[in-house]
Amino acid sequence: MDFPQNTPVNAIPELPVAEPFPTVPPPPLPVPPTPPATTPTFVVKPKKKTFLLIVILLLLVAGLIIAFLFRKNLKSITASPVTLIYWGLFEPPSVFQQVIADYEKANPKVKINYSQENLKSYRERLQAALARSEGPDIFQIHQTWVPMLGSYLSPLPTTVYDATTFEKTFYPSAKNSLTRQGQYVGLPLEYDGLSLFYNEDLFRSRGQTPPKTWGELKTAACKLTSKDSNGRITTAGVAMGLTNNVDHWSDILGLMLLQNGADLKNPGFCTQESGEAVSSGEICLGRDALTFFTIFAGGQACLDEGLDIGPVWDDLMPNSTYAFASGNLAMYFGPSWRVFDIKQINPNLNFKIVAMPQLEGKNIAWSSFWVEAVSKNSKNQEAAWRFLQYLSSKEVMQKLYQTETALRNYFGEPYSRVDMAAMLSGQPYVSAFIEQAKTAQSWYLSSNTGDNGINDQIIKYYGDAVNAINKGTNAVSALNTAGQGVSQVLRQYGITK
Repeated sequence: MDFPQNTPVNAIPELPVAEPFPTVPPPPLPVPPTPPATTPTFVVKPKKKTFLLIVILLLLVAGLIIAFLFRKNLKSITASPVTLIYWGLFEPPSVFQQVIADYEKANPKVKINYSQENLKSYRERLQAALARSEGPDIFQIHQTWVPMLGSYLSPLPTTVYDATTFEKTFYPSAKNSLTRQGQYVGLPLEYDGLSLFYNEDLFRSRGQTPPKTWGELKTAACKLTSKDSNGRITTAGVAMGLTNNVDHWSDILGLMLLQNGADLKNPGFCTQESGEAVSSGEICLGRDALTFFTIFAGGQACLDEGLDIGPVWDDLMPNSTYAFASGNLAMYFGPSWRVFDIKQINPNLNFKIVAMPQLEGKNIAWSSFWVEAVSKNSKNQEAAWRFLQYLSSKEVMQKLYQTETALRNYFGEPYSRVDMAAMLSGQPYVSAFIEQAKTAQSWYLSSNTGDNGINDQIIKYYGDAVNAINKGTNAVSALNTAGQGVSQVLRQYGITK
């Protein structure tokens, strides 16, 4: 579906020595002297079955002794005190204080030292520490970081979550992004992605309803755009088309490419097909998605709607988060945590959140969330995974959510467990994200990871393509150039050869 154009063996006991015969009175004739008595001895040859039975019994006894000694030694190891160093990113220590205290009370030999790290240069600092075997036992990573950090990640023990249980517990995006060499290497404690925020007052005043398809979004964006007498945008219909002031533009474009069936590794790929439905004989799925993304920063988007109003978004607008919070943007795309930024800027803004638009017949959403991992160099891997198993339980997740809500107001981190989705149903700022979680996919176009690695590098190449198209470069040419850079990055991290 295209976007709209545009032990020893026991000795055998000896028998008792026979008593000497009684003395007999001497007969009239001399009797030769009686030979000295001897102790009879017997050599008994055990039967074959008896011998095997003895050997088996001895082996069983030896095995029990070894098992007892091993169990005693293992108990002494696990009973020794364990301190787990835990690096988090977005939650202050106060959020974990109670659940850690509860765990330490139930496990007096385990101590958890949690610290909140700064995201700036976090990936580099973490990777350097892990390389020196000096890093934390537990740490947060983005779901897309497995190719960069894989060799340092401890595999999830099947005693904590086997594959079947993991896949039933968490959303498919976790399964698809958290595997390395056939094993899971992370546990998600939250879920997030991308949704459509819309200004309810602007929609009501213009008689518009939230769009469900990209075609409906284009129509609504044109009707919701206002300009002053100088042609400057005063109210933008949607923030799309540029890279410098559209927050999360790479996530938006990444989703559009996935929905259109484009190959994100080779976005400029085209196929030659003929038929009445294909006027040019060429299908370029990446080109169509990218072109549709950029038309909102050009004048052609609204011409199809019969409106000659020019662009609905331009580089004179502030960044999209601020524009939306200020009431000057009708539609905005962002993750759930952007609610807090918007509320901080404008607590009185009347807005709602719905699922991302789709192409006809498609249902693909975007995920971008953080997970907990364990260092392969940690001496306490089993203890670390057991603690994460505790954190990912329903009861503890509820406690964390309540604590986070009390801290931030509005809501906590959306649940990563499928069986907890109903608990967030109807929650005004979270439910749209959870509704899309089962069909969400991710790729290396995730914004705001600060990784200075796979995401940031690939985002730059795609950003160059967007900017080139906005300057008049052919879309396929721009994407082919981007694809060459993307291929280099993927090879660098061992994703392709």
